[in-house]
Amino acid sequence: MTNLKETLQFLGKTCYEDKRCPLQTMLTETICVQTSSSISFHSITERIQSLIDTSQQLEGVVCASGKHTTTALIINEMEERLLIDLKKWLEELAPPLQGYKHDDLHLRENITEDEPKNAHSHMQALLLGNSISIPFKGGVLQLGKYQDAILVELDGPRERDVVISIQ
Repeated sequence: MTNLKETLQFLGKTCYEDKRCPLQTMLTETICVQTSSSISFHSITERIQSLIDTSQQLEGVVCASGKHTTTALIINEMEERLLIDLKKWLEELAPPLQGYKHDDLHLRENITEDEPKNAHSHMQALLLGNSISIPFKGGVLQLGKYQDAILVELDGPRERDVVISIQ
């Protein structure tokens, strides 16, 4: 077997003329998002779809995982007023400067001089979660009409990394 097409035929698989093949492979990439404020919302849907396009896979699942403890990943609507409501809800459930033990910086070891008092951001992230999974079919994310994959910044602005795995 000298090429992918012959290997797939041997395995009983078919490659399409556009070279996209149903053979399951895995692609993992890290995307970087520059956030804009202390709490902000950033659609990463197009970047995920672009990675699916690059992978040339037709069907599978995309898993996205944030590499930070003060960010979250959600699937929801990127509607301005809904995001205002979500920000208000998070601030009500875990407001800053509430005597959190994590914010007793003088009692913590091995922290940098610029360590923020950000326990509330950790609590907010726990409410939302840090990973999402989205199926795709025909090379297209299977999201609803109003759904987006959203990185939620809870302690910004900062540069944030999200690991995307396509399988």
